[in-house]
Amino acid sequence: MTFDFPLRKIIHVDMDAFYASVEQLDTPELKGKAIAVGGSEKRGVVSAASYEARKFGVKSAMSGIQAKRNCPDLIFVKPRFDRYREISKQIRTIFFEYTDLVEPLSLDEAYLDVTVNKKGNPSASLIAEEIRARIFKEVGLTASAGISINKFIAKIASDYNKPNGQKTVNPEDVLTFLEDLDIRKYYGVGKVTAEKMYQLGIYTGKDLKAKTIEYLDTHFGKSGRYYYYVVRGIHNSEVKPNRIRKSLAAERTFSENLSSEIFMLEKLEHIAEEVSRRLKKSKVAGKTITLKIKYSDFTLQTRSKTLHYFISDAALIMDTVKSLLIQEKLTNSVRLLGISISNLNTDKQHKNTDSKSVSVQLKLQF
Repeated sequence: MTFDFPLRKIIHVDMDAFYASVEQLDTPELKGKAIAVGGSEKRGVVSAASYEARKFGVKSAMSGIQAKRNCPDLIFVKPRFDRYREISKQIRTIFFEYTDLVEPLSLDEAYLDVTVNKKGNPSASLIAEEIRARIFKEVGLTASAGISINKFIAKIASDYNKPNGQKTVNPEDVLTFLEDLDIRKYYGVGKVTAEKMYQLGIYTGKDLKAKTIEYLDTHFGKSGRYYYYVVRGIHNSEVKPNRIRKSLAAERTFSENLSSEIFMLEKLEHIAEEVSRRLKKSKVAGKTITLKIKYSDFTLQTRSKTLHYFISDAALIMDTVKSLLIQEKLTNSVRLLGISISNLNTDKQHKNTDSKSVSVQLKLQF
């Protein structure tokens, strides 16, 4: 199989049940037990679940009440993000020993471009194996990986042999792999889009590939072109080191529902201070402020305003948040409030610097 575009060697590393695994690592009594990282059982939402909990259908974004219903023996653990960041930093240090082209997606996953790498290892698959072994030895956690010619396929592949496994999709196998794939497995195809595709008779990559670009544009708008190309193995997005952050946010779930706007403003002041602290730590400011409101019936509402100038000060953030809160009457009591700032002034930041380390261009061998 030949391609009319340059092929890369991309690894997608995804830590296994990262938050929950860190808690089990630090507290041996939790090993082998069903745990959920998140808020309290009655008021919280699951941020992450151990594999023992997942067997009972516990998953992220599930309410604590539903999670406990699914798994009566479930143990709730409060998140420790400082600890997760510390572990994530250790893992990334390992990545950088192999390549400077590392694009973190979150604390627990990242893309690595090893087309050119510091070890001179001709096999991306062996590099992934070595990295996973080192993470386990040096950090004590397991990771899974996907290896292929681009980010899109590598990310899909990393889900295949979880936990603690990896899958390589060789160049000659790419098109068959994509054609046989259930459309719901395609990265970027959400639940609603997948349902629409099913209604149109598109169940697999092969079905998707049979559609013309005009057909996909008509039914899926701008995303249609994306689907047309990825099913043909074309996804030229490069691994971007020091990925530019698009927004910063903080939110709080309350132990009791709030009905008074005075109490809400009091809580929002604390959230605004946290957002301001994160902005200043990252040395950025933003123009668009969004207020997130989750009601007691779990319906979600967002209200946004874009300013003509950048801000990072908590008081200025609160001025806008206050106007967003009172612009429309609340429809119910509130269980969660959040503030996010986007449209950040990051354009001049995070520029890649020339690496002084020696890297080796490899032949395309997986």
